[in-house]
Amino acid sequence: MIDFGFDKIALIGAVALVVIGPEKLPRVARTVGTLMGKARRYVADVKAEVNRTIELEELQKMKSQFETAARDVEQTVHNEMRSANQAFDQQFTDLQSGLNGSGADGFASLSSTPDTGPVYKRPNKRWRLKQAAVPRWYKQRAGVRGHVQSGAARVARFRPRGLK
Repeated sequence: MIDFGFDKIALIGAVALVVIGPEKLPRVARTVGTLMGKARRYVADVKAEVNRTIELEELQKMKSQFETAARDVEQTVHNEMRSANQAFDQQFTDLQSGLNGSGADGFASLSSTPDTGPVYKRPNKRWRLKQAAVPRWYKQRAGVRGHVQSGAARVARFRPRGLK
């Protein structure tokens, strides 16, 4: 913007006082001030809009870069999974053909035994009931409060017997 110092503003004010006159000068100054404020706000809005469009373009570029990187990673993972699956299938078919082939090596007898897994055990019928960790009689002996007591009731409870 234009750099106005105090001397330039004083010169403009003196010329405006002579040309416009002292009666109309405050109203003209107010109008000029509002117009300058509107112009500054308009320039700030334009700058903000330009910055937003630049940021949007940068974000779109970053988005496209991330999408291409994700596609590349997906393709490499897919290719590796395919090659690992093929190698596993090859090993499995080799192993299967070895087991089904002769049976003289002792593997055929092992494959015929059934594999029994762990046996399911039903839970106790009362498994939903919560069991207290500390017995109630122990809590009462230790003085653990079982319910809330008001201040007046507490004072009455612990007041010495002779002071009623």
